Amino acid sequence: MRKLIKGLVVVTALVLAGCETAPPPPPKVAEPVAQPLPYRWTQGNAEKAHKAMVDTFGKAFLTPGNFVWAETVPTEGNPKIVIDLLVQTAYVYRGDVLVGAASISSAKTGMVTPLGFWKILEKRKDYRSRKYNNASMPYMQRIDEYGIALHGGVNPGYPASHGCVRMPMKFAEKLFGFTKLGTEVIIEG
Repeated sequence: MRKLIKGLVVVTALVLAGCETAPPPPPKVAEPVAQPLPYRWTQGNAEKAHKAMVDTFGKAFLTPGNFVWAETVPTEGNPKIVIDLLVQTAYVYRGDVLVGAASISSAKTGMVTPLGFWKILEKRKDYRSRKYNNASMPYMQRIDEYGIALHGGVNPGYPASHGCVRMPMKFAEKLFGFTKLGTEVIIEG
């Protein structure tokens, strides 16, 4: 008899489970999934700079080791540098006017050129790396406390540095004379 009653209870429970009046099972809560950061961090400065390069110099891109610089540069306005890691290009402004652009070489795989807003903290015309075998870093302009800098160097057309932003030598020389301590540097990409 007990088996019969137990069986009726199970059958009744199964019937009620399909009934509309039975409470629905609790919803499954999905575990939070970490989302990767977007590949391209940007505030739109790099896109505006690229458009300005096309409008000002008539160039949509620069081949490795090449740069452009305006024949006349405004005397008013603070210098500013915008670097686009995605297209490996640096753009230089005086106020709101683009005055130059150059191909660059940023950090290779496994190294980091830091994204964000920076300022030039130190400038040295002739400098050598303390981290990387006394490597030459001419026209060095340091932007962080770990040694990341803008400087003249080899531009193979792709990211190849230990984290610094390498620029064509003549461009690095012009940039060195153009900037001052505290000059804003924006790195996107």
